[in-house]
Amino acid sequence: MRIKEKRWQKKFEEAIWKEWVESKRYRFETKSNKPVFSIDTPPPYVNTPIHIGHATTYAIMDMFARFKRMLGYNVLFPLGLDRNGLPIEMAAEKRFNVKLKDVSRQKFLEMCKQILEEASIESIDAFKRLGISFNSFEEGKEIGDMYLTDSPEYRALTQSIFIDLWQKGLIYEDKRIANYCPGCRTTIADSEIVYELRPTKFNHIKFKVKETGEEIVIATTRPELLCTCAMVLFHPEDKRYKHLEGKHAITPLYGKEVPIKAHPIADPEKGTGLVMMCSMGDLTDIRFFREQKLKPVIAIDENGRMNRHAGFLEGLTVKEAREKIIEELKKRDLIVKQEQIMHRTPVCERSNDEIEFIETKEFYLKQVEFKKELKKIAKKLNFFAEESRQILLDWIDSIVIDWPISRRRYYATEIPLWYCKKCKEVIVPEKGKYYQPWKEKPPIEKCPKCNSEEFIGEQRVFDTWFDSSNTPLYILGYERFPEFFKKHKPCSLRPQGKEIIRTWLYYTLLKGFLLLKEPIFKDVWINFHILDEKGKKMSKSKGNVIDPKEILKRYGAEPFRLWATTEGNLDRQDFRCSFERIESNAKTLNKLWNVARFISNFEIVKKAKELQPLDKLILAEFNRIVKFTKESYENYDFHNPAIKIRHFLWESFASHYIELAKTRAYNKDNEFTKAEQKSALFTLHYILANMLKLLAPIIPFITYKLYKEIYGKDVHAEEFPKYRKEFEFELPFTMEELEQLNSEIWKIKKEKGLALNAEIKEIKAEKKFKIIEKDLLAAHKAKRIIYT
Repeated sequence: MRIKEKRWQKKFEEAIWKEWVESKRYRFETKSNKPVFSIDTPPPYVNTPIHIGHATTYAIMDMFARFKRMLGYNVLFPLGLDRNGLPIEMAAEKRFNVKLKDVSRQKFLEMCKQILEEASIESIDAFKRLGISFNSFEEGKEIGDMYLTDSPEYRALTQSIFIDLWQKGLIYEDKRIANYCPGCRTTIADSEIVYELRPTKFNHIKFKVKETGEEIVIATTRPELLCTCAMVLFHPEDKRYKHLEGKHAITPLYGKEVPIKAHPIADPEKGTGLVMMCSMGDLTDIRFFREQKLKPVIAIDENGRMNRHAGFLEGLTVKEAREKIIEELKKRDLIVKQEQIMHRTPVCERSNDEIEFIETKEFYLKQVEFKKELKKIAKKLNFFAEESRQILLDWIDSIVIDWPISRRRYYATEIPLWYCKKCKEVIVPEKGKYYQPWKEKPPIEKCPKCNSEEFIGEQRVFDTWFDSSNTPLYILGYERFPEFFKKHKPCSLRPQGKEIIRTWLYYTLLKGFLLLKEPIFKDVWINFHILDEKGKKMSKSKGNVIDPKEILKRYGAEPFRLWATTEGNLDRQDFRCSFERIESNAKTLNKLWNVARFISNFEIVKKAKELQPLDKLILAEFNRIVKFTKESYENYDFHNPAIKIRHFLWESFASHYIELAKTRAYNKDNEFTKAEQKSALFTLHYILANMLKLLAPIIPFITYKLYKEIYGKDVHAEEFPKYRKEFEFELPFTMEELEQLNSEIWKIKKEKGLALNAEIKEIKAEKKFKIIEKDLLAAHKAKRIIYT
């Protein structure tokens, strides 16, 4: 059927994606005998609509899914939406202008739900318009259905896994020093902390030596922690302070006596060379207190405020306390000087607040003792690209404490425990149900230990990564569909961002190991970041954010998807994104449309008795591209094939082969035999049909429309092209040499002031081109060829 429309238009996309969604075209076939390829997609947070990073990476993941379907796989590609944790709570606090502790728990959960419902609809709509072929866009309980991490089914699995790990003795409760984020107002894990150089003041403060009365000066960035100072140190080789060994310093304002000792932790080049060791000022302090078996004095409470140990600073925030104590020290002439310095500071990766260290009772999941086994598992995985594996190995090496999995927030999966009010016995329920202990009674009537009928429900919730790390288990039906899980584990692919290797990737591997003693997926594809045109990170404050909705509105999905492959290899480098870069890819779509429209004029010939030399040349060239594309796609590389196919489309096929073969294809004057004409028609349709198949995973809309209109079938249901041995033709010249010859002839015409399609008396060519003489003469409208 001839293509009527003159060019590709973005308005064509809507009818196509609606057809796919309404017909449930990509639903997972639960009763199929095809091999399963499962993709554990990262469920995006839906407190805000999807951003440019989501749009790019999900488009690439969709290419993986579409390619595998064309290889004959039953692709498990579910859409998950992450609706747990701090980002949702913070969005609710901002939207409704409330603080979590100022409203009832039930009321706050309702606020979170309201935001989630609105944002979820917007995210789902964007995925549809991008052509992402998820198994379903409707929430359900079957394999492949869309899932929400706050659904009763998902949270029930999280709680079941907790119960399993509890019963294995892998979870314990302990009161210890933990990372605390004042902005998020909860404890966080080491993996949620980044380090930044931030400006701060180095305060040189006067202390007195008890035994001699002399003044010593100690520089610190944390004067508000003077009340917790337990020791003063100098370096063993620092001659300035050797006379102080064994003596005692008196802390200013608090008058506390602390020993002075030599220790290599002190840096003679930093400050005055003396350092005060405070309880939990930073990680160095924490390690030192453990090493020396010192009992810490905790001055910051669970709300991030100074407590009774801070004396006159009690009740102040850390920032307020720092300002207040500096003011007091200055009043008493106890500050010698202040320096502005850049200090390496632990920061919450979510809220960007500086981390404090407080003592709190939390639940911990064991991980330190399994580091060796986890590294072995990390080495078994196939990484794309290989360089990303080292990020995971380095993170495992850096782990020094077990994972704190409990949080003091609301919108997350509740820890499923109750406590006997009388004897404190811990009540652990049966698996298989979603529990909310903060508002429900336990599933027993009497305490098994003391027969009391009064219980207290656990108020805490899980760290959101404790939820998110269950995704491969959930999508494969762990505990819900045990037979399916047993048959199809592990997951085929985990695609995800580089920045969450130490969280989502690591915690998922940890869970899989603790539950199954094996890797939970085979392949790991790690993507880098999307930057602006100048290579800067996008942020709303900088005004350089590109909204996927605006891209879809301006250009549609196809130029964007093509840009996602031609821009570079996202598993090896950051991408630079701009409207101009995306728009430029529309030219290739129009070229493909024009080529297909031209070829649609001709009869579809599925077999040629005898292929002509020119046809053999282009078929051999295309055959190599088919081989390269399949091998690259199998390694999750869609960039290099896209570049090769684009060049082939524009240059080898459109500019050269079609120009040379179109006279033979039309054969208006019968200067070619029927067999020669059919050879051209076969080649044109063979290459077009298979090029559409090669490009179908990348640009699914245009390939679907063209293939449907010309060949009457769904290109996405077709088998992926195979390398054909019968197309391994050897000719006396290459495609590159032919392109060079054509270019030289066109150049001569141009120099003579002739149009490219103007008649010319003669052309020159090497003898090796004699086998395509008829095509050359017809294409260049020459009377004869002089061979050299």
